[in-house]
Amino acid sequence: FAATPGLSKCERCSAGFYQKASGAAECLRCKPGSLCPLGASLELPAACEPGTYANATDDDGDPDCFDCPAGSSCGGGAAPPAECSPGAFAATPGLSKCERCSAGFYQKASGAAECLRCKPGSLCPLGASLELPAACEPGTYANATDDDGDPDCFDCPAGSSCGGGAAPPAECSPGAFAATPGL
Repeated sequence: FAATPGLSKCERCSAGFYQKASGAAECLRCKPGSLCPLGASLELPAACEPGTYANATDDDGDPDCFDCPAGSSCGGGAAPPAECSPGAFAATPGLSKCERCSAGFYQKASGAAECLRCKPGSLCPLGASLELPAACEPGTYANATDDDGDPDCFDCPAGSSCGGGAAPPAECSPGAFAATPGL
């Protein structure tokens, strides 16, 4: 390239820059995750290991590989970090894949480093991105989510009524009763 008119010879692009066109007056900055040595005419992909990414090209033209941040996955090569999608997480730096939230847990945000425990009475299957209401039949109620992610439905106690779903038992008001469980 020749940045100024009247030069007797063209200059080579500096490390971290490239130019693929003829007759150019400037070089282009190498994209993050690419390799652009001195005099580069094109961007070369970085060779970072899975769980790492290249985000800078230093003076020697070689990209530096960094651990993928928590909440993201890095497939390696020249790929930048990809935030974990809702329902998944990456707890520590340096992971090549995000993990799905276990049953009984959920995560509604992208880029999470952990999943949240599902509230009692809610349904959170494997990879849940939100808490779902329990599907208990009328006369039963949900008060726990166990390891399988499905809420457990229990018979409504005597003296209460249960509309089903995730609603807790409602005590019978004065002048009303429920003599047997499951009403």
